[in-house]
Amino acid sequence: MAVRAKSLAVLAVLVPCVNSAPAADLLEIYELAKARDPQFLEAADLRLAGLEAKPQARAALLPQLFAGGEIETRETDGSGTFLQVVDPNPGPGLDPQIEIFDVDQRVSADTWRWQAGLRQTVFRWDQWQRLGRADAVVARAEVGYRAAQQDLMLRVSQRYFDVLAAAETLRSSEATLEAFTQQLAQAERRFKVGVVTVIDVEEARSARDAAAANTIAAKRSLAVAGELLTELTGELHPELERPGDELPVSDAEPRGEQAWVEQAVEQNLSVVAARLGVDIAKQDVSIARSGHLPTLDLYATTGSFDESATETVINRNLDLRTDGPADSDGTEDVVGLQLIVPIFTGGATSSRVREQVALHRAARQRLDGSVRAAERATRDAYLSVVADRARVEALRQSVSSSSSALRATERGVEVGNRTNVDVLEARRRVFEAERDYARARYDYLINLVRLRLAAGTLLPADLEAINAYLVEPVAVLPSGAPRR
Repeated sequence: MAVRAKSLAVLAVLVPCVNSAPAADLLEIYELAKARDPQFLEAADLRLAGLEAKPQARAALLPQLFAGGEIETRETDGSGTFLQVVDPNPGPGLDPQIEIFDVDQRVSADTWRWQAGLRQTVFRWDQWQRLGRADAVVARAEVGYRAAQQDLMLRVSQRYFDVLAAAETLRSSEATLEAFTQQLAQAERRFKVGVVTVIDVEEARSARDAAAANTIAAKRSLAVAGELLTELTGELHPELERPGDELPVSDAEPRGEQAWVEQAVEQNLSVVAARLGVDIAKQDVSIARSGHLPTLDLYATTGSFDESATETVINRNLDLRTDGPADSDGTEDVVGLQLIVPIFTGGATSSRVREQVALHRAARQRLDGSVRAAERATRDAYLSVVADRARVEALRQSVSSSSSALRATERGVEVGNRTNVDVLEARRRVFEAERDYARARYDYLINLVRLRLAAGTLLPADLEAINAYLVEPVAVLPSGAPRR
């Protein structure tokens, strides 16, 4: 490990810090993302919207009060024909005398009226069911927000460690390129004095060119990983904290795979949301069936009106004109019970019931799918954590072994039983081992987060525990990257 520590120290010098600001750690990136990530902020607003389901459902069961009024000016002008008895007692044996009158009528009126009322539900089955449904909707909104928070923690962890892994890959590529460049220069010098053949020179040149191409690709990968992290926080992070040699010890193996799976079936947030979806769908079936039930409401209204009017009546038969006031006013108080019994709605209610029954079955299928997905994700994360822990230890030994092999190969060249090609290959294996070792460490940390996410127990405290192991600042901007 002393050889590797020295190698990493040299590599760190190759990419100096780009500013004097302290390196950001995992927890700082998470706090920034909570305040700036659009996807998480959208989930927070959706939660606030979902919380309004309960007061809206409760409002339908409370008294509904209203008041209103109007003021109007009315002008009417019309004519009509009617029959009128003019002599009801003409004499014995004679019919009453009836005449036809043509009348013109004009009315000019100013009216104001007001009304206030109250309606109180006595029995509406759908409203009571919606009140129960609202509890499940509120709970699902809370679960959705918690799921978004856990998803943000995973996205932050994934992108944070992806940047570190890409930076490690770039440093390894640059160190490989520098070493192969020096190897090429050495081969050319030895070729000039006739110690090696042109084949050794071409092998060294080929290795140098491949390393140059890999370095270009590594810079691109680091830039992409950095942009993905910037997407979460809205700002560039030129320096991050990486873990030291020590890594957090997981409780995955002591608990066992089945214990994690059983916890996921109960607490995985996708499963919990799917269960609430089944409850909501069941309530929707009951709400749809309430369309067959009667409703009973209590209502009461009070109001008054006042009309100031002038009426003109012209009897064209008698050439008689009458002008005069036609004022009126009044009050009205009403109290009553309204019972409505649905008899036939064209089949709409039955259709809605069938629709909601089908949606309820679909929600149950969605729940089954969520349970299976949670089991699979938990098993996969558990096995990954166990395998990554062992892989980290194996790659730690690989770094040490490949470094020893490189030293032995270099000594073999000096005594003449190894070639420059062997040195190139040995040096490549050293850098690849260091790169894979770093990537395995980051994969292990990411899978720790994935396991707790799958089990539904991921909390900010878990990020704090990982963050405590991030102790080494490292520059993560490729050379030539823009500063923001």
